[in-house]
Amino acid sequence: MSTMSIRLPNSLHAAARELAAEEEISINQLIASALAEKVAALRTVDYLQQRGALGNMDEFKQIMSKVPHVTPEAYDRL
Repeated sequence: MSTMSIRLPNSLHAAARELAAEEEISINQLIASALAEKVAALRTVDYLQQRGALGNMDEFKQIMSKVPHVTPEAYDRL
């Protein structure tokens, strides 16, 4: 585990303190959890962009052409 010193605006520090108290966790736990969520979100975007770049529209259209054209059930309509 490593230690990090960060500077926060007073308002953000106060909000973090309040949220941590409401969740009954330490500010460190709150910040670590928030950072983990942000890292996961950014990595997911990168992953999806990389995977999307591998796609082939012609292959997609060929596969979709095999899907039967049927009216969806009432519960499945938009």
